[in-house]
Amino acid sequence: MPLRSGKVSQDAVHHPLFARCYARISVAAETRMGMGPIRGRLLGGLSGRVIEIGAGNGLNFAHYPGTVAEVVAIEPERRLRHLAVEAALRAEVPVDVVPGAAEALPVKSEGFDAAVVSLVLCSVRDVPRALAELRRVLRPGGEVRFFEHGRGGGRAMTLTQQALDRTVWPVLSGGCHVAREPVRALRDAGFELGPYRQVRMPAEGPQLPTSYCVLGTAWRPVGG
Repeated sequence: MPLRSGKVSQDAVHHPLFARCYARISVAAETRMGMGPIRGRLLGGLSGRVIEIGAGNGLNFAHYPGTVAEVVAIEPERRLRHLAVEAALRAEVPVDVVPGAAEALPVKSEGFDAAVVSLVLCSVRDVPRALAELRRVLRPGGEVRFFEHGRGGGRAMTLTQQALDRTVWPVLSGGCHVAREPVRALRDAGFELGPYRQVRMPAEGPQLPTSYCVLGTAWRPVGG
């Protein structure tokens, strides 16, 4: 069984100002940027026990299909975790919101049929370690669903993203980075890549350093 939030005395992440801003912006993005349908595609068809890394304020919870037996949702930031607990109470599937960091997941090995990472690999402190933990907790053949933003948009945009990552962006955005490469990171961590596609958010209008996203599936190899 995972640890519960009341049993952890110190938060792994503490960004209270960013958490307040993110909670407002993310709710608005459900309709204005089309995030609601993206969440539906991200989670459709999942079943069994699922671990969600970096659950934020719990906006994914309403989109889990009834075939999911349980969701263990890891969220390190206290304010976002409290909002996720409220969202869990409204969910149609059982959701247990748990404190913890992606680099040290407080759950047993090979205990989950699937994992969800949604706009989280941009902000973890150690991507290879976090993905190694993801492999550890998935059963062999377990599925990863991912929706992440990262590097894209041509040379000029890539240089801008890299400059932002070296300077103000992580400080202003709760540790977020805009020039990471989530597909490459998953491949380097030993996951088998399934189908994935590029998504721009928003689909129309000005392209921002955070606009270049990827939606897809990967698996923990059966023999690994």
